[in-house]
Amino acid sequence: MTRRILLYLKDFSFILVSSGLLVLSFPNFDLGLLVWVGLVPLLFAIIGKTPRYSFFLSLACGVLFFIGTFFWIIEVQKFLPFHHLVLLFYTGAYFGLFGLAFSIINTRWGGTPAFLAAPFLWVSLEYIRAHMFFLSLPWGILGQTQYKYPSIIQICDLTGTYGISFLIVLVNSTITVLVCHFFTNLNHNKSFMNMQPSLKAKVFMSVVATLLITLSLVYGHVMISKPLLGELVKVSVVQGNIEQRKKWDRKYARYVMQTYANGTKEAAKEKPDLIIWPETATPGSITRDARLKAQVRHITKEASTYLLLGSSQQQKFKEKRRWVRKLFNSAFLISPKPGLAKTQRYDKIKLLPFGEYLPLKEIIPWSSLNVPEIGGYVPGDEYTVFRHPKFRFGVTICWENLFPDLFRRFVKEGAQFMVNITNEAWFRRTAAPYMFLSMSVFRAVENRIFVIRSSNTGVSCFIDPYGRIVDRVKDASGQDIFVRGVLTESVVLLESKTFYTRYGDWLALASLPCSIFFLFFSFIKRDRDSR
Repeated sequence: MTRRILLYLKDFSFILVSSGLLVLSFPNFDLGLLVWVGLVPLLFAIIGKTPRYSFFLSLACGVLFFIGTFFWIIEVQKFLPFHHLVLLFYTGAYFGLFGLAFSIINTRWGGTPAFLAAPFLWVSLEYIRAHMFFLSLPWGILGQTQYKYPSIIQICDLTGTYGISFLIVLVNSTITVLVCHFFTNLNHNKSFMNMQPSLKAKVFMSVVATLLITLSLVYGHVMISKPLLGELVKVSVVQGNIEQRKKWDRKYARYVMQTYANGTKEAAKEKPDLIIWPETATPGSITRDARLKAQVRHITKEASTYLLLGSSQQQKFKEKRRWVRKLFNSAFLISPKPGLAKTQRYDKIKLLPFGEYLPLKEIIPWSSLNVPEIGGYVPGDEYTVFRHPKFRFGVTICWENLFPDLFRRFVKEGAQFMVNITNEAWFRRTAAPYMFLSMSVFRAVENRIFVIRSSNTGVSCFIDPYGRIVDRVKDASGQDIFVRGVLTESVVLLESKTFYTRYGDWLALASLPCSIFFLFFSFIKRDRDSR
């Protein structure tokens, strides 16, 4: 009995170390190199274990990981601890499914196919989690940890972010089999040895992992060395830093508009071609409030340049007002000469579930789960490419930058750079703004275009096509969130159509049938062996 307890404690200690290493790899810690060994303790813990026990261990690892990387969600109003608990077990279950699948292959077929399958299994589950209907959550993707290492992420223009995740899991698998080889030589445990990959497999995995990492770094170096050629245009972002409690309080409406008017006036001194305000910058919708629209037009005329801004009828996470038929979270491009150019508009397509609308509310009784009648927003249906006299660009609103398929559609439609307008005041001084920032880095590399972020409280910045953060709004001390400021930079107009832009997440899609093959053949293998 005591021995069994000690074994449980040993396994849990591995899980604790693994989840800790993974958490430290993400913002705000940003120790991205740790992820390359972060899964080793987990793999070491589940090798040779039963599928059920492996699922439990991996689920625990996943829950602990998402506690560390997703804790900021509790800052959002109307989000209860109960909701957080459900979310943790849902997201953690993907770790559990990885452990289950790995263990099935390991126990029924052997260590060699299990470790070879690991990268395919992991990427498949990341992809499924990112596309699971209204539960889609491309958060905590392992590849995102590498956003500060431009040399390694350049292959994203071929494979997308999942290509980086694939490499990370492959390296972790390779390190694990080498560590297990050393451990087996010391302990001579027959049951453990039977689950080990063959010597040929260990050599093969080591060679493949080394080769792919080397090729990725060489490719990255070559790509970064290329100059950015194209026409330059000036763009300014205004970070208003409006407190969330003031944004929608009518008492502060004049203060909000004056803040953005002052920022626009300061930005106009640089004579930019475009000035950008964040998501829901105006205290109300310019389509419903004629006086507010007139203020915006006056500010635009005074600046003598085009103005892009976010505007909505009401804030997110607000209980639905039944008398409002349709709400849109929109971006508008305002011309300084309204008589010559019609106002252009983009309506947010990927709405935030439980923040802007209730999914499947006709089927699921959300009220019994303490979920209020939220939002009432309606999704847009057009991938609008804004047309300035000098250039074309697309806009994503808030978390839409998390979804690479949605993002690349704008580039395919002709956007020469992309803008992400967002309001992250909800999350206060947590890691959330930096996690959103990290994902924008990959959108830039995948499509080889500039990405401009305009956030109410930060991080507002310019990201070049190689994923390098050129500059960001910050104060004298270097603080870049919850500060007010204006930033103007030049961006290169690019007619980019990368392999990824054209074909999307082909690697993740290819991983799905590969995973099914490994699982299917593991059952066939055991059935044949039992005859």
